[in-house]
Amino acid sequence: MRPRELDMLHGPLAGKILIFAVPLMITGVLQLLFNATDIIVVGRYVGPESLAAVGATNSLVNFYVNSIIGISVGVNVLVAHELGAGNMKQVKLAVHTGALFSIFLGLALGVIGFAASFAILQAMNTPSDIIGLSTLYLRIYCLGVPFQSIYNVCAAILRAKGDTERPLLFLLFSGILNVCLNLLFVTQFGMNVAGVALATVISQFVSMVLIVRCLLREKEPIQLSLTELRMDRSSLRRILRIGIPSAVQGMLFSFSNLVIQKTVNSFGSVVVAGNSAAMSIEVFVYACMNAITQAAQTFVSQNFGAREFDRVERTRKLCLFWTVVFGLVLGNIVYYFGSSLCGIYATEPAVIAAGVTRLKYMTTVYFTCGTMEVMAGVLRGIGLSVVPMITSFMGACVFRLIWVALAFPLNPVIENLYISYLISWVLTTLAHRVIWHFAWKKARK
Repeated sequence: MRPRELDMLHGPLAGKILIFAVPLMITGVLQLLFNATDIIVVGRYVGPESLAAVGATNSLVNFYVNSIIGISVGVNVLVAHELGAGNMKQVKLAVHTGALFSIFLGLALGVIGFAASFAILQAMNTPSDIIGLSTLYLRIYCLGVPFQSIYNVCAAILRAKGDTERPLLFLLFSGILNVCLNLLFVTQFGMNVAGVALATVISQFVSMVLIVRCLLREKEPIQLSLTELRMDRSSLRRILRIGIPSAVQGMLFSFSNLVIQKTVNSFGSVVVAGNSAAMSIEVFVYACMNAITQAAQTFVSQNFGAREFDRVERTRKLCLFWTVVFGLVLGNIVYYFGSSLCGIYATEPAVIAAGVTRLKYMTTVYFTCGTMEVMAGVLRGIGLSVVPMITSFMGACVFRLIWVALAFPLNPVIENLYISYLISWVLTTLAHRVIWHFAWKKARK
């Protein structure tokens, strides 16, 4: 075993899952700080209009992020599966195919996002007093999407062999840089939302350079060589078979959130600002639970590739246990300190109150979102990605659209909007569990 590798195929699982997941939790938190510090700086040093302007882009930013993460999931599952099976030639092909595809994906998303920003924000009923600032922020943000794409795929390659330490260190450095640049551009240069967006782009570029440099210096079979970048058709098909449904699943969640964001926008800029602050807080809880999902996905992929079926089932149960623990503890802590946390983003009592209202209905039950994600990750780990995508489409996207169209008008208050999340998470978790029962029997055969 080389340093920073984690043996997922032998020995106790509970501790190793935490060894893998905890650095990933911190990594996720640091990555979220890119956007959170944007909101904090403009909220504290500029004003509620700029806070609402940045916050109104959250759902769109998550849409881009989910697209990138979906493909990185495909790369992670394929590399981990082939490492477990001992197919080092296939690992090398997967690494170079995934890295090259990440470049094309990032460029495509960045160009489309830059060109369509205003039209999309307009379609979301973004308030007229903030749509100009929101468009400016989003267009600058899109310039960094290619860097973000390359970073996430390269990080997925490192995670496939159990290395979650170095991605954490790279994001720690770039996260600190992002905070410093935010304060410099906004407080010293008076750049408003353009300053925080530019700081994010620069930080993403730095994190990309660091992780690419790391892979260039790695040892076989995951070493990256720029001269060997090419699209292996077989590897690309396998990456896309897992990655596209995973990306679509994330985009479906983002799309349903866009619909809900459109309804939130109808309550005015104060509620939009409070909702934005709460969303920025709650995703930190999600990042911690998502780390357990990525652990489940990677451990299941390696052990399934090595045909260690008992360890696959133990991984599933342990990851469900850990996501419930982290979700309950962190979610309720966030709600308990809700006023203080929202006060970091804004000083207006009405904005803080609106943020606490969202936290009450979201973070206290956020563990149900975690169980839904873990079950989807386990299914992807055994090679099933289309099925959880369809289930998520019905349970999250379609259900929320129906709720907004039929249930919300019966009692058009913001609380009635938030409760749709809990119901959709529970329904989708139950559906994933039923699918697992039948899919696992078939997969073992």
